Amino acid sequence: MFAGGWLLVIILLSSLIPGLIIFSLEEDRHVFRSVLNMSGALLKIILVLIMDVGILFGQSYEVRLRLLVDIELVLHADPLSALFCTLSSVLWLLTTLYAIGYLENSPNRSHFFGFFSLCVSVTTGIALAGNLITFLLFYEMLTLTTYPLIIHRGTEQALKAGSHYLIYTFSGGSIFLFSVIWLQTLTGPIDFMAGGFSPALIQAYPTQMTILFLFLFIGVGVKAALIPLHGWLPAAMIAPAPVSALLHAVAVVKAGAFGIIRIVLDVYGIKNMQSLNLLPILGFAAAATILYGSVKALQQDDLKRRLAYSTVSQVSYIALGVSMADQSAALIGGLVHLVHQGIMKITLFFCAGNLAETLGIHKVSQMKGVAKRMPLTMLAFSVGAFGMIGVPPTAGFISKWYLGIGSLESQAWWVLAVLVISSFLNALYFLPIIIKSWFQERDQPYPDEKQFDTFETHWMLLIPPLVTACIILIIGLVANSEFSPLSWVRFIVEDYLLQ
Repeated sequence: MFAGGWLLVIILLSSLIPGLIIFSLEEDRHVFRSVLNMSGALLKIILVLIMDVGILFGQSYEVRLRLLVDIELVLHADPLSALFCTLSSVLWLLTTLYAIGYLENSPNRSHFFGFFSLCVSVTTGIALAGNLITFLLFYEMLTLTTYPLIIHRGTEQALKAGSHYLIYTFSGGSIFLFSVIWLQTLTGPIDFMAGGFSPALIQAYPTQMTILFLFLFIGVGVKAALIPLHGWLPAAMIAPAPVSALLHAVAVVKAGAFGIIRIVLDVYGIKNMQSLNLLPILGFAAAATILYGSVKALQQDDLKRRLAYSTVSQVSYIALGVSMADQSAALIGGLVHLVHQGIMKITLFFCAGNLAETLGIHKVSQMKGVAKRMPLTMLAFSVGAFGMIGVPPTAGFISKWYLGIGSLESQAWWVLAVLVISSFLNALYFLPIIIKSWFQERDQPYPDEKQFDTFETHWMLLIPPLVTACIILIIGLVANSEFSPLSWVRFIVEDYLLQ
Protein backbone atom coordinates (compact mmCIF):
# COMPACT_ATOMS: atom_id res chain seq x y z
CA MET A 1 0.00 0.00 0.00
CA PHE A 2 1.30 3.45 -0.93
CA ALA A 3 1.39 6.16 1.69
CA GLY A 4 -2.10 7.53 2.13
CA GLY A 5 -3.71 4.50 0.51
CA TRP A 6 -6.10 4.16 3.42
CA LEU A 7 -7.68 7.42 2.29
CA LEU A 8 -9.30 5.49 -0.57
CA VAL A 9 -10.76 2.96 1.86
CA ILE A 10 -12.15 5.72 4.07
CA ILE A 11 -13.69 7.43 1.03
CA LEU A 12 -15.56 4.20 0.27
CA LEU A 13 -16.60 3.72 3.90
CA SER A 14 -17.87 7.31 4.22
CA SER A 15 -21.03 6.32 2.35
CA LEU A 16 -21.03 2.57 3.01
CA ILE A 17 -21.17 2.75 6.82
CA PRO A 18 -24.02 5.32 6.97
CA GLY A 19 -25.93 3.20 4.46
CA LEU A 20 -25.59 0.04 6.54
CA ILE A 21 -26.68 1.89 9.69
CA ILE A 22 -29.68 3.42 7.91
CA PHE A 23 -31.01 -0.04 7.00
CA SER A 24 -31.50 -0.76 10.71
CA LEU A 25 -33.33 2.48 11.53
CA GLU A 26 -37.05 2.67 12.24
CA GLU A 27 -39.07 4.77 9.79
CA ASP A 28 -39.78 7.45 12.38
CA ARG A 29 -36.03 8.15 12.94
CA HIS A 30 -36.26 10.85 10.30
CA VAL A 31 -33.86 13.36 11.86
CA PHE A 32 -31.12 10.83 12.66
CA ARG A 33 -31.39 9.29 9.17
CA SER A 34 -31.09 12.73 7.57
CA VAL A 35 -28.09 13.62 9.74
CA LEU A 36 -26.37 10.34 8.78
CA ASN A 37 -27.06 10.96 5.09
CA MET A 38 -25.82 14.53 5.04
CA SER A 39 -22.82 13.86 7.31
CA GLY A 40 -21.66 10.99 5.11
CA ALA A 41 -22.07 13.09 1.96
CA LEU A 42 -20.17 16.05 3.43
CA LEU A 43 -17.39 13.81 4.74
CA LYS A 44 -17.00 12.17 1.35
CA ILE A 45 -16.59 15.53 -0.39
CA ILE A 46 -13.93 16.62 2.11
CA LEU A 47 -12.00 13.35 1.71
CA VAL A 48 -12.23 13.44 -2.08
CA LEU A 49 -10.96 17.03 -2.17
CA ILE A 50 -8.01 16.00 0.03
CA MET A 51 -7.31 13.21 -2.48
CA ASP A 52 -7.57 15.66 -5.40
CA VAL A 53 -5.03 18.01 -3.87
CA GLY A 54 -2.70 15.11 -3.16
CA ILE A 55 -2.90 13.90 -6.76
CA LEU A 56 -2.23 17.41 -8.02
CA PHE A 57 0.98 17.50 -6.00
CA GLY A 58 2.11 14.03 -7.05
CA GLN A 59 0.87 11.93 -4.11
CA SER A 60 0.19 8.24 -4.88
CA TYR A 61 -2.87 6.47 -3.46
CA GLU A 62 -3.21 2.73 -3.91
CA VAL A 63 -4.52 -0.29 -2.01
CA ARG A 64 -4.01 -3.90 -3.14
CA LEU A 65 -5.70 -6.97 -1.69
CA ARG A 66 -4.88 -10.38 -3.17
CA LEU A 67 -8.07 -12.45 -3.57
CA LEU A 68 -6.69 -15.36 -5.62
CA VAL A 69 -3.36 -16.17 -7.28
CA ASP A 70 -3.95 -13.96 -10.33
CA ILE A 71 -6.72 -11.77 -8.96
CA GLU A 72 -6.15 -8.63 -6.92
CA LEU A 73 -8.64 -6.10 -5.65
CA VAL A 74 -6.96 -2.77 -6.45
CA LEU A 75 -8.05 0.71 -5.49
CA HIS A 76 -5.98 3.39 -7.19
CA ALA A 77 -6.45 7.14 -7.53
CA ASP A 78 -5.30 8.86 -10.70
CA PRO A 79 -6.49 12.16 -12.23
CA LEU A 80 -9.21 10.39 -14.27
CA SER A 81 -10.64 8.53 -11.28
CA ALA A 82 -10.48 11.76 -9.25
CA LEU A 83 -12.58 13.52 -11.91
CA PHE A 84 -15.38 10.95 -11.70
CA CYS A 85 -15.10 10.60 -7.93
CA THR A 86 -15.37 14.36 -7.39
CA LEU A 87 -18.40 14.59 -9.67
CA SER A 88 -20.20 11.74 -7.89
CA SER A 89 -19.46 13.06 -4.39
CA VAL A 90 -20.64 16.61 -5.12
CA LEU A 91 -23.81 15.48 -6.87
CA TRP A 92 -24.49 12.90 -4.15
CA LEU A 93 -24.62 15.67 -1.55
CA LEU A 94 -27.14 17.66 -3.58
CA THR A 95 -29.18 14.58 -4.49
CA THR A 96 -29.27 13.51 -0.85
CA LEU A 97 -30.67 16.88 0.20
CA TYR A 98 -33.19 16.67 -2.63
CA ALA A 99 -34.21 13.10 -1.78
CA ILE A 100 -34.78 13.94 1.90
CA GLY A 101 -37.27 16.63 0.87
CA TYR A 102 -38.82 14.58 -1.93
CA LEU A 103 -39.48 11.52 0.23
CA GLU A 104 -40.44 13.41 3.39
CA ASN A 105 -43.82 11.67 3.78
CA SER A 106 -43.07 8.49 1.85
CA PRO A 107 -42.91 4.94 3.29
CA ASN A 108 -39.78 2.73 3.36
CA ARG A 109 -37.35 5.63 3.62
CA SER A 110 -34.74 3.59 5.51
CA HIS A 111 -34.84 0.99 2.77
CA PHE A 112 -34.49 3.71 0.10
CA PHE A 113 -31.65 5.65 1.70
CA GLY A 114 -29.80 2.47 2.64
CA PHE A 115 -29.62 1.36 -0.99
CA PHE A 116 -29.05 4.97 -2.05
CA SER A 117 -25.86 5.07 0.02
CA LEU A 118 -24.75 1.63 -1.20
CA CYS A 119 -25.24 2.79 -4.78
CA VAL A 120 -22.97 5.78 -4.23
CA SER A 121 -20.38 3.58 -2.50
CA VAL A 122 -20.30 1.21 -5.46
CA THR A 123 -20.07 4.13 -7.91
CA THR A 124 -17.10 5.43 -5.93
CA GLY A 125 -15.56 1.95 -6.18
CA ILE A 126 -15.96 2.07 -9.96
CA ALA A 127 -14.22 5.45 -10.03
CA LEU A 128 -11.33 4.22 -7.85
CA ALA A 129 -10.92 0.79 -9.43
CA GLY A 130 -7.26 0.27 -10.30
CA ASN A 131 -7.61 -2.79 -12.51
CA LEU A 132 -10.16 -4.47 -14.74
CA ILE A 133 -11.16 -7.12 -12.20
CA THR A 134 -11.94 -4.53 -9.52
CA PHE A 135 -13.90 -2.48 -12.03
CA LEU A 136 -15.88 -5.60 -12.99
CA LEU A 137 -16.77 -6.41 -9.35
CA PHE A 138 -18.06 -2.92 -8.58
CA TYR A 139 -19.72 -2.66 -11.99
CA GLU A 140 -21.82 -5.77 -11.31
CA MET A 141 -22.63 -4.63 -7.77
CA LEU A 142 -24.01 -1.43 -9.23
CA THR A 143 -26.82 -3.41 -10.86
CA LEU A 144 -27.76 -5.00 -7.54
CA THR A 145 -27.76 -1.73 -5.59
CA THR A 146 -29.74 0.29 -8.13
CA TYR A 147 -32.47 -2.30 -8.79
CA PRO A 148 -34.22 -1.75 -5.39
CA LEU A 149 -34.23 2.01 -6.08
CA ILE A 150 -35.89 1.56 -9.47
CA ILE A 151 -38.67 -0.61 -8.02
CA HIS A 152 -39.01 1.51 -4.85
CA ARG A 153 -42.63 2.49 -5.55
CA GLY A 154 -43.58 -1.20 -5.66
CA THR A 155 -46.18 -0.74 -8.39
CA GLU A 156 -46.71 -3.20 -11.21
CA GLN A 157 -45.18 -0.74 -13.64
CA ALA A 158 -42.14 -0.25 -11.38
CA LEU A 159 -41.61 -4.00 -11.02
CA LYS A 160 -41.88 -4.43 -14.79
CA ALA A 161 -39.32 -1.67 -15.34
CA GLY A 162 -37.04 -3.31 -12.76
CA SER A 163 -37.24 -6.66 -14.56
CA HIS A 164 -36.47 -4.92 -17.83
CA TYR A 165 -33.47 -3.28 -16.20
CA LEU A 166 -32.14 -6.58 -14.81
CA ILE A 167 -32.47 -8.37 -18.15
CA TYR A 168 -30.46 -5.68 -19.94
CA THR A 169 -27.80 -5.11 -17.29
CA PHE A 170 -27.21 -8.75 -16.37
CA SER A 171 -26.95 -9.65 -20.06
CA GLY A 172 -24.40 -6.90 -20.56
CA GLY A 173 -22.66 -7.87 -17.35
CA SER A 174 -22.38 -11.50 -18.46
CA ILE A 175 -20.76 -10.46 -21.74
CA PHE A 176 -18.43 -8.15 -19.83
CA LEU A 177 -17.46 -10.93 -17.39
CA PHE A 178 -16.77 -13.36 -20.24
CA SER A 179 -14.65 -10.75 -22.02
CA VAL A 180 -12.59 -9.92 -18.91
CA ILE A 181 -11.85 -13.60 -18.28
CA TRP A 182 -10.89 -14.17 -21.92
CA LEU A 183 -8.72 -11.06 -22.01
CA GLN A 184 -6.94 -11.94 -18.78
CA THR A 185 -6.05 -15.41 -20.12
CA LEU A 186 -4.19 -13.64 -22.94
CA THR A 187 -2.65 -10.73 -21.08
CA GLY A 188 -2.52 -11.71 -17.43
CA PRO A 189 -3.74 -9.27 -14.74
CA ILE A 190 -4.71 -5.92 -16.27
CA ASP A 191 -3.96 -2.81 -14.26
CA PHE A 192 -5.28 0.48 -15.59
CA MET A 193 -2.40 2.47 -17.05
CA ALA A 194 -2.05 5.05 -19.79
CA GLY A 195 -1.03 3.31 -23.00
CA GLY A 196 -2.75 0.01 -22.24
CA PHE A 197 -1.26 -3.41 -22.83
CA SER A 198 1.85 -4.25 -24.86
CA PRO A 199 1.59 -3.80 -28.66
CA ALA A 200 3.08 -7.29 -28.93
CA LEU A 201 -0.36 -8.68 -28.04
CA ILE A 202 -1.82 -6.99 -31.11
CA GLN A 203 0.73 -8.74 -33.30
CA ALA A 204 0.14 -12.09 -31.60
CA TYR A 205 -3.68 -12.03 -31.36
CA PRO A 206 -5.06 -9.36 -33.76
CA THR A 207 -8.42 -11.06 -34.37
CA GLN A 208 -9.00 -12.01 -30.76
CA MET A 209 -8.12 -8.54 -29.51
CA THR A 210 -10.57 -6.99 -31.97
CA ILE A 211 -13.39 -9.34 -30.96
CA LEU A 212 -12.59 -8.78 -27.30
CA PHE A 213 -12.89 -5.03 -27.66
CA LEU A 214 -16.32 -5.42 -29.26
CA PHE A 215 -17.45 -7.68 -26.40
CA LEU A 216 -16.09 -5.30 -23.75
CA PHE A 217 -17.72 -2.40 -25.58
CA ILE A 218 -21.09 -4.17 -25.58
CA GLY A 219 -20.68 -5.07 -21.91
CA VAL A 220 -20.29 -1.45 -20.80
CA GLY A 221 -22.44 -0.10 -23.62
CA VAL A 222 -25.59 -1.43 -21.94
CA LYS A 223 -25.19 0.85 -18.94
CA ALA A 224 -23.97 3.68 -21.20
CA ALA A 225 -27.32 3.30 -23.05
CA LEU A 226 -25.79 3.00 -26.53
CA ILE A 227 -28.28 1.90 -29.18
CA PRO A 228 -29.63 -0.75 -29.45
CA LEU A 229 -28.74 -1.47 -25.79
CA HIS A 230 -30.61 1.52 -24.33
CA GLY A 231 -34.13 0.12 -23.88
CA TRP A 232 -33.93 -0.16 -20.09
CA LEU A 233 -33.32 3.55 -19.53
CA PRO A 234 -36.65 5.13 -20.61
CA ALA A 235 -38.52 2.34 -18.80
CA ALA A 236 -36.60 3.05 -15.59
CA MET A 237 -38.09 6.57 -15.46
CA ILE A 238 -40.92 5.15 -13.35
CA ALA A 239 -38.50 5.49 -10.42
CA PRO A 240 -38.71 8.52 -8.08
CA ALA A 241 -37.04 11.70 -9.33
CA PRO A 242 -33.96 11.40 -7.05
CA VAL A 243 -33.32 7.94 -8.48
CA SER A 244 -33.70 9.19 -12.06
CA ALA A 245 -31.23 11.96 -11.28
CA LEU A 246 -28.82 9.43 -9.78
CA LEU A 247 -29.11 7.00 -12.73
CA HIS A 248 -28.48 9.67 -15.36
CA ALA A 249 -25.96 12.00 -13.77
CA VAL A 250 -23.92 9.99 -11.27
CA ALA A 251 -24.34 6.25 -11.30
CA VAL A 252 -25.41 3.78 -13.98
CA VAL A 253 -25.23 5.68 -17.27
CA LYS A 254 -22.13 7.56 -16.22
CA ALA A 255 -20.49 4.32 -15.02
CA GLY A 256 -21.00 2.86 -18.49
CA ALA A 257 -19.44 5.93 -20.11
CA PHE A 258 -16.55 5.81 -17.64
CA GLY A 259 -16.07 2.15 -18.54
CA ILE A 260 -15.73 3.06 -22.22
CA ILE A 261 -13.08 5.63 -21.31
CA ARG A 262 -11.12 3.14 -19.21
CA ILE A 263 -11.23 0.42 -21.87
CA VAL A 264 -10.06 2.74 -24.64
CA LEU A 265 -7.42 4.69 -22.72
CA ASP A 266 -6.19 2.29 -20.01
CA VAL A 267 -6.87 -1.26 -21.20
CA TYR A 268 -6.20 -1.01 -24.94
CA GLY A 269 -4.51 2.38 -25.19
CA ILE A 270 -4.84 4.92 -27.98
CA LYS A 271 -2.04 3.51 -30.16
CA ASN A 272 -3.37 -0.05 -29.92
CA MET A 273 -6.87 1.17 -30.77
CA GLN A 274 -5.42 2.86 -33.86
CA SER A 275 -3.46 -0.26 -34.85
CA LEU A 276 -6.65 -2.34 -34.76
CA ASN A 277 -8.67 0.44 -36.44
CA LEU A 278 -11.24 0.32 -33.63
CA LEU A 279 -11.71 4.04 -32.99
CA PRO A 280 -14.01 4.52 -36.04
CA ILE A 281 -16.31 1.75 -34.75
CA LEU A 282 -16.65 3.59 -31.46
CA GLY A 283 -17.24 6.88 -33.28
CA PHE A 284 -19.98 5.55 -35.56
CA ALA A 285 -21.76 3.85 -32.64
CA ALA A 286 -21.63 7.10 -30.66
CA ALA A 287 -22.83 9.21 -33.59
CA ALA A 288 -25.76 6.88 -34.31
CA THR A 289 -26.77 6.98 -30.63
CA ILE A 290 -26.52 10.78 -30.50
CA LEU A 291 -28.86 11.24 -33.46
CA TYR A 292 -31.26 8.44 -32.52
CA GLY A 293 -31.62 9.65 -28.93
CA SER A 294 -32.30 13.19 -30.10
CA VAL A 295 -34.98 12.11 -32.56
CA LYS A 296 -36.67 9.90 -29.95
CA ALA A 297 -36.57 12.70 -27.36
CA LEU A 298 -38.39 14.94 -29.82
CA GLN A 299 -41.27 12.42 -29.96
CA GLN A 300 -41.87 12.18 -26.18
CA ASP A 301 -44.62 14.10 -24.38
CA ASP A 302 -43.73 12.58 -21.00
CA LEU A 303 -41.13 14.94 -19.56
CA LYS A 304 -38.93 12.35 -17.85
CA ARG A 305 -38.94 10.11 -20.93
CA ARG A 306 -37.89 13.11 -23.04
CA LEU A 307 -35.04 13.70 -20.61
CA ALA A 308 -34.18 9.98 -20.68
CA TYR A 309 -33.78 9.93 -24.46
CA SER A 310 -31.82 13.15 -24.16
CA THR A 311 -29.43 11.25 -21.89
CA VAL A 312 -29.13 8.45 -24.46
CA SER A 313 -27.98 11.13 -26.90
CA GLN A 314 -25.90 13.35 -24.64
CA VAL A 315 -23.83 10.64 -22.91
CA SER A 316 -22.61 9.46 -26.29
CA TYR A 317 -20.81 12.77 -26.76
CA ILE A 318 -18.34 11.29 -24.29
CA ALA A 319 -17.79 8.22 -26.46
CA LEU A 320 -17.62 10.44 -29.56
CA GLY A 321 -14.78 12.45 -28.03
CA VAL A 322 -12.93 9.31 -26.98
CA SER A 323 -13.27 7.95 -30.53
CA MET A 324 -11.01 10.82 -31.65
CA ALA A 325 -8.63 10.25 -28.75
CA ASP A 326 -5.56 10.95 -30.89
CA GLN A 327 -6.66 14.62 -31.02
CA SER A 328 -6.31 16.42 -27.72
CA ALA A 329 -9.22 18.84 -28.26
CA ALA A 330 -11.70 16.03 -29.01
CA LEU A 331 -10.54 13.96 -26.05
CA ILE A 332 -10.80 17.02 -23.80
CA GLY A 333 -14.34 17.65 -25.06
CA GLY A 334 -15.40 14.06 -24.41
CA LEU A 335 -13.89 13.81 -20.93
CA VAL A 336 -15.10 17.20 -19.73
CA HIS A 337 -18.60 16.29 -20.90
CA LEU A 338 -18.51 13.50 -18.30
CA VAL A 339 -18.75 16.30 -15.73
CA HIS A 340 -20.76 18.86 -17.66
CA GLN A 341 -23.49 16.46 -18.79
CA GLY A 342 -23.87 15.15 -15.24
CA ILE A 343 -24.44 18.60 -13.77
CA MET A 344 -26.79 19.70 -16.56
CA LYS A 345 -28.86 16.53 -16.55
CA ILE A 346 -29.24 16.38 -12.78
CA THR A 347 -30.55 19.95 -12.90
CA LEU A 348 -33.21 18.97 -15.41
CA PHE A 349 -34.31 15.93 -13.42
CA PHE A 350 -34.46 17.92 -10.19
CA CYS A 351 -36.75 20.41 -11.94
CA ALA A 352 -38.90 17.65 -13.45
CA GLY A 353 -39.27 16.18 -9.97
CA ASN A 354 -40.32 19.59 -8.60
CA LEU A 355 -43.01 19.93 -11.25
CA ALA A 356 -44.33 16.44 -10.59
CA GLU A 357 -44.23 16.69 -6.79
CA THR A 358 -45.62 20.24 -6.49
CA LEU A 359 -48.08 20.54 -9.37
CA GLY A 360 -48.60 16.96 -10.59
CA ILE A 361 -47.12 17.87 -13.99
CA HIS A 362 -45.56 14.94 -15.85
CA LYS A 363 -46.03 15.91 -19.50
CA VAL A 364 -44.65 18.63 -21.73
CA SER A 365 -48.18 19.39 -22.91
CA GLN A 366 -49.16 20.31 -19.33
CA MET A 367 -46.47 22.99 -18.92
CA LYS A 368 -48.20 26.09 -20.29
CA GLY A 369 -47.54 29.07 -18.04
CA VAL A 370 -45.88 27.00 -15.32
CA ALA A 371 -42.99 29.46 -15.02
CA LYS A 372 -45.35 32.01 -13.47
CA ARG A 373 -46.13 29.55 -10.68
CA MET A 374 -42.59 28.14 -10.30
CA PRO A 375 -40.20 30.76 -11.74
CA LEU A 376 -37.06 29.61 -9.93
CA THR A 377 -37.54 25.97 -10.87
CA MET A 378 -38.11 26.90 -14.51
CA LEU A 379 -35.16 29.30 -14.46
CA ALA A 380 -32.92 26.40 -13.37
CA PHE A 381 -34.54 24.15 -16.00
CA SER A 382 -33.94 26.76 -18.70
CA VAL A 383 -30.26 27.05 -17.77
CA GLY A 384 -29.90 23.26 -17.92
CA ALA A 385 -31.73 23.10 -21.25
CA PHE A 386 -29.62 25.86 -22.80
CA GLY A 387 -26.56 23.98 -21.58
CA MET A 388 -27.71 20.83 -23.35
CA ILE A 389 -28.27 22.78 -26.55
CA GLY A 390 -24.77 24.24 -26.22
CA VAL A 391 -25.61 27.92 -25.81
CA PRO A 392 -22.68 30.00 -24.48
CA PRO A 393 -21.61 30.62 -21.77
CA THR A 394 -22.96 27.35 -20.33
CA ALA A 395 -20.92 24.26 -19.57
CA GLY A 396 -22.47 22.44 -22.54
CA PHE A 397 -21.02 24.99 -24.93
CA ILE A 398 -17.51 24.21 -23.67
CA SER A 399 -17.94 20.48 -24.35
CA LYS A 400 -19.33 20.96 -27.83
CA TRP A 401 -16.73 23.61 -28.71
CA TYR A 402 -13.85 21.24 -27.96
CA LEU A 403 -15.55 18.35 -29.75
CA GLY A 404 -16.03 20.60 -32.77
CA ILE A 405 -12.40 21.75 -32.73
CA GLY A 406 -11.30 18.11 -32.41
CA SER A 407 -13.38 17.10 -35.41
CA LEU A 408 -11.74 19.85 -37.47
CA GLU A 409 -8.27 18.77 -36.32
CA SER A 410 -9.11 15.21 -37.37
CA GLN A 411 -10.72 16.44 -40.60
CA ALA A 412 -13.73 14.37 -39.55
CA TRP A 413 -16.36 16.58 -41.17
CA TRP A 414 -19.07 14.03 -40.53
CA VAL A 415 -18.50 14.45 -36.75
CA LEU A 416 -18.97 18.20 -37.08
CA ALA A 417 -22.19 17.52 -38.99
CA VAL A 418 -23.40 15.23 -36.21
CA LEU A 419 -22.69 17.93 -33.62
CA VAL A 420 -24.59 20.58 -35.62
CA ILE A 421 -27.59 18.32 -36.34
CA SER A 422 -27.81 17.06 -32.77
CA SER A 423 -27.61 20.59 -31.36
CA PHE A 424 -30.44 21.59 -33.70
CA LEU A 425 -32.49 18.62 -32.47
CA ASN A 426 -31.64 19.52 -28.87
CA ALA A 427 -33.14 22.94 -29.50
CA LEU A 428 -36.24 21.40 -31.08
CA TYR A 429 -37.08 19.31 -28.03
CA PHE A 430 -36.02 21.77 -25.30
CA LEU A 431 -37.14 25.17 -26.64
CA PRO A 432 -40.87 24.25 -26.82
CA ILE A 433 -40.74 23.45 -23.09
CA ILE A 434 -39.17 26.83 -22.33
CA ILE A 435 -41.61 28.68 -24.62
CA LYS A 436 -44.66 26.91 -23.18
CA SER A 437 -43.66 27.54 -19.59
CA TRP A 438 -42.56 31.21 -19.92
CA PHE A 439 -44.59 32.70 -22.76
CA GLN A 440 -47.93 30.83 -22.94
CA GLU A 441 -50.91 31.42 -20.67
CA ARG A 442 -52.24 28.69 -18.43
CA ASP A 443 -55.65 27.50 -19.70
CA GLN A 444 -56.39 24.70 -17.21
CA PRO A 445 -55.83 23.94 -13.52
CA TYR A 446 -52.71 22.07 -12.43
CA PRO A 447 -53.25 18.30 -12.17
CA ASP A 448 -52.32 18.07 -8.48
CA GLU A 449 -51.18 21.34 -6.94
CA LYS A 450 -49.68 21.35 -3.43
CA GLN A 451 -49.30 24.53 -1.43
CA PHE A 452 -46.14 25.37 0.52
CA ASP A 453 -45.82 28.07 3.14
CA THR A 454 -42.58 29.46 1.70
CA PHE A 455 -40.95 29.62 -1.73
CA GLU A 456 -42.60 27.93 -4.68
CA THR A 457 -42.02 24.40 -3.41
CA HIS A 458 -40.27 22.67 -0.51
CA TRP A 459 -36.91 24.40 0.05
CA MET A 460 -35.06 21.06 -0.08
CA LEU A 461 -36.41 20.57 -3.60
CA LEU A 462 -35.59 24.08 -4.72
CA ILE A 463 -32.02 24.60 -3.50
CA PRO A 464 -30.33 21.68 -5.38
CA PRO A 465 -31.42 22.71 -8.91
CA LEU A 466 -30.60 26.34 -8.21
CA VAL A 467 -27.11 25.35 -7.05
CA THR A 468 -26.48 23.09 -10.05
CA ALA A 469 -27.83 25.74 -12.45
CA CYS A 470 -25.34 28.22 -10.99
CA ILE A 471 -22.56 25.65 -11.42
CA ILE A 472 -23.52 25.21 -15.10
CA LEU A 473 -22.98 28.92 -15.66
CA ILE A 474 -19.92 29.27 -13.44
CA ILE A 475 -17.91 26.43 -15.00
CA GLY A 476 -18.77 27.82 -18.42
CA LEU A 477 -17.72 31.35 -17.52
CA VAL A 478 -14.48 30.36 -15.74
CA ALA A 479 -13.61 27.40 -17.98
CA ASN A 480 -10.03 28.60 -18.45
CA SER A 481 -9.34 29.08 -14.74
CA GLU A 482 -6.97 26.74 -12.91
CA PHE A 483 -9.78 25.26 -10.82
CA SER A 484 -12.30 24.38 -13.53
CA PRO A 485 -13.20 20.85 -14.70
CA LEU A 486 -11.73 21.82 -18.07
CA SER A 487 -8.36 22.58 -16.49
CA TRP A 488 -8.35 19.21 -14.71
CA VAL A 489 -9.27 17.39 -17.92
CA ARG A 490 -6.39 19.08 -19.75
CA PHE A 491 -4.15 17.73 -16.98
CA ILE A 492 -5.53 14.22 -17.66
CA VAL A 493 -5.22 14.42 -21.45
CA GLU A 494 -1.62 15.60 -21.39
CA ASP A 495 -0.67 12.39 -19.59
CA TYR A 496 -2.51 10.11 -22.02
CA LEU A 497 -1.22 11.73 -25.20
CA LEU A 498 2.37 11.49 -23.99
CA GLN A 499 2.17 7.69 -24.03
